[in-house]
Amino acid sequence: MTGRENLRMIGKLRHLSDVNHKVDELLKQFDLLDAADRPVSTYSGGMRRRLDLAMSLIGTPAIIFLDEPTTGLDPQSRIAMWKKIRALALAGTTVFLTTQYLEEAEQLVDQIAILHKGKIIVQGTAAELKKLLPHGYIELRFHQENAAQTALKVLNTYQANFNEEAMAITVTTDGSARQMADVLNRLEDANVPVAEFSQKLPTLEDVFLALVDNKQKEAK
Repeated sequence: MTGRENLRMIGKLRHLSDVNHKVDELLKQFDLLDAADRPVSTYSGGMRRRLDLAMSLIGTPAIIFLDEPTTGLDPQSRIAMWKKIRALALAGTTVFLTTQYLEEAEQLVDQIAILHKGKIIVQGTAAELKKLLPHGYIELRFHQENAAQTALKVLNTYQANFNEEAMAITVTTDGSARQMADVLNRLEDANVPVAEFSQKLPTLEDVFLALVDNKQKEAK
């Protein structure tokens, strides 16, 4: 079936009047006019996602559910899909979006619910969720693992986690210049060579990982 035929079929199933006009509108809205009469099997991944979204909008629903709408898309197609979803929300459509991309959630949604093992463990705006980790952290990168292990011992009074693959340690602080200086002074006094040093604000991914880690510790 072609893209146009798919849209017509959904329109007829919903008993819409003037189906052809609505189909033409959606094809234009989702940049599919040039490919409207081609078989969907010839569409790219991005085109198929846009067609899926267009099909869900036949009948102008007040609420739509989008399940991983950008999975498998290249960065350019993902950004284009984000624009379409934002436009829907601005036009008054309520959009329930499920995604594994936390950057996508931060870009698109007003309210975020984080699920763990099928249950909502926290809900709020991106800003509200980030306040759960208010101070951010210091990231230290090393060229050698023995330097990283020594750093962990030197910084044992801080909450510090070692990422072996990245050869990096994240150190949770209160965000003050005093604690930043203390971390660096301890490393310097112990002659621990640090390849890179940076201060980072918490991301939604940091919040998610911290919450899941806490739940797993509670379960034990």
